[in-house]
Amino acid sequence: MADDRHFLRLEVVSPDGPVFEGDVAMVVVPALRGEMGILPRHAPTVAQLSVGEMRVKTLDDTWMSFAVAEGFVKVQFDKVIVLADASESAGKIDPARAEEALARAQERLAMLKAGTVPEDDDVDAFRESMAIRRAKNRLKVVHKG
Repeated sequence: MADDRHFLRLEVVSPDGPVFEGDVAMVVVPALRGEMGILPRHAPTVAQLSVGEMRVKTLDDTWMSFAVAEGFVKVQFDKVIVLADASESAGKIDPARAEEALARAQERLAMLKAGTVPEDDDVDAFRESMAIRRAKNRLKVVHKG
């Protein structure tokens, strides 16, 4: 007898390598224009990701959370590929490291605004603002779970 159960094959990849690979029931990604839920038999889609929480419903009906940064999601033939600049499962996020990254980015942005950046240091307002968003997102995801 054939198994009529439908599922998605999810692959999450960041520049550091694979983050997750497995069969899941549902994926909710932070798309640029809002959350996008993906179920089996979803229409082929490519969407840009924003910094946010990706939620994954496993085949045993539990939820996993991932902190993701900018990137893309591609859906085709019940396969979901998430390519993100950064991605971490909630269980692997180090809150102390995220707090340090947040403080460092906030300090660097404050130095830039005050005009006190050392001459040999390259501080970019956009890069520091994104680092702040990513660190806050990681803290939100880890404290939620």
